[in-house]
Amino acid sequence: MTQATTASNAQSAATPYNEGVIRNFVIAAMFWGVVGFLAGDFIAWQLAFPALNFDLEWTTFGRLRPVHTSAVIFAFGGNILIGSSLYIVQRTCRTGLYGGAALGNFVFWGYQAFIVMAALGYVLGITQGKEYAEPEWFVDLWLTVVWVAYLTTFVGTLIKRREPHIYVANWFLLAFIVTVAMLHLGNGLAVPVSFFGAKSYTLYSGVQDAMTQWWYGHNAVGFFLTAGFLGMMYYFIPKRAERPVYSYRLSIVHFWALIFLYIWAGPHHLHYTALPDWTQTLGMVFSVMLWMPSWGGMINGIMTLSGAWEKLRTDPVMRFLVTSVAFYGMSTFEGPMMSVKAVNSLSHYTDWTVGHVHSGALGWVAFVSFGAMYYLFPVLWKRSQLYSMRLVSYHFWIATIGIVLYITAMWISGIMQGLMWRAYDELGFLQYSFIETVEAMHPYYVIRAFGGLLFVIGGLIMAYNMYRTIKGDVRTERPYEAPEAVAGAQQ
Repeated sequence: MTQATTASNAQSAATPYNEGVIRNFVIAAMFWGVVGFLAGDFIAWQLAFPALNFDLEWTTFGRLRPVHTSAVIFAFGGNILIGSSLYIVQRTCRTGLYGGAALGNFVFWGYQAFIVMAALGYVLGITQGKEYAEPEWFVDLWLTVVWVAYLTTFVGTLIKRREPHIYVANWFLLAFIVTVAMLHLGNGLAVPVSFFGAKSYTLYSGVQDAMTQWWYGHNAVGFFLTAGFLGMMYYFIPKRAERPVYSYRLSIVHFWALIFLYIWAGPHHLHYTALPDWTQTLGMVFSVMLWMPSWGGMINGIMTLSGAWEKLRTDPVMRFLVTSVAFYGMSTFEGPMMSVKAVNSLSHYTDWTVGHVHSGALGWVAFVSFGAMYYLFPVLWKRSQLYSMRLVSYHFWIATIGIVLYITAMWISGIMQGLMWRAYDELGFLQYSFIETVEAMHPYYVIRAFGGLLFVIGGLIMAYNMYRTIKGDVRTERPYEAPEAVAGAQQ
């Protein structure tokens, strides 16, 4: 099979696809997405205007930053990943969900409970205090139970498939599920102080803890934010383009190269630290090697539009999907470049890293999620079309402008930071104090926050479009793409 459409188009009327649980995941992804975007923009304004911290411990940047991070990654991204993966595995296997609605609903409600417990822990300060504000031990245990149930329903559906071939999207999705489970268990190892107490002590300390955290952190990027969303890309781009994957052979090479290389790249986050130098170099080498399979995937995604390039002009949903792959390519070039020690000596601990992270998070992860969700809205609720394609186009351009403002402000701010921190006067003293660098960054922080506001507005437009689509409304719109071509066709 060389395209995602083969299995899904062969659906028998008797195939009992479970769509109820997927609808729940899509609604939850939309809700948590808006919450996460709002939290992110609020803390961006806090950095520009510290008075917005309000002198309350629950509303400080330190408490709300992990709320934003986890809301957008695990609540928004996690819900659309789990929901779309259960949609994809049913369609490409031509069979219903293993465990049916009961197991699927346990995964859904169990995952929502995890999100709420983690968010409350962040706001109340009940965490393990790690880089990624790891929730306390009892939250980790609950997520483990939910994740095993998720793995069970996904693998069970693969096993009872009616299609002999396992489509490549499922390869990426299974790698995401299995590896995230391994990362979660390894990074979350802790000894509770008491069975009824929230506090625990991690099994690691010092440089070993730092290495473990970045083994977890970078591979969460590699397998949660990359492999999982690549599974979405390999299904929804061919479906929306109504074209086969550009190269099925390239997709297999992409998979195995990415899976092997990514797991070694974490040490590049710890350059110039107490981590042994050979380990830092190992992380750098594997990070640079990652550039090649990553761009192989980018080429595969973009070239799937061969013979259907006009869809970029006429279909804003396809514009989201293809632009996301372009951002994926840009981020996977910038990341390996920043892992090189000479570049990292300038970029590390600066806002350049923040800009890099958000070019991937907003441009790649969010945009491919938006494209997948716009595809799923009418399909899951049995509507003939989205409420408004014009609103999809508005969302695309507003969000794109917001991303450009965000990442360019952070690039400029970050490079300026790095240069100011390493500037010396003629006597060999540091030329700038730390507070001078903070003052210099203020206008860029305002621009960043405004770009984030545009992204939030785009998310609200999408939520409204989703609501009206679910209601069954259809907006009467004049053609807004290439009107001269439309007029010519009507004549």
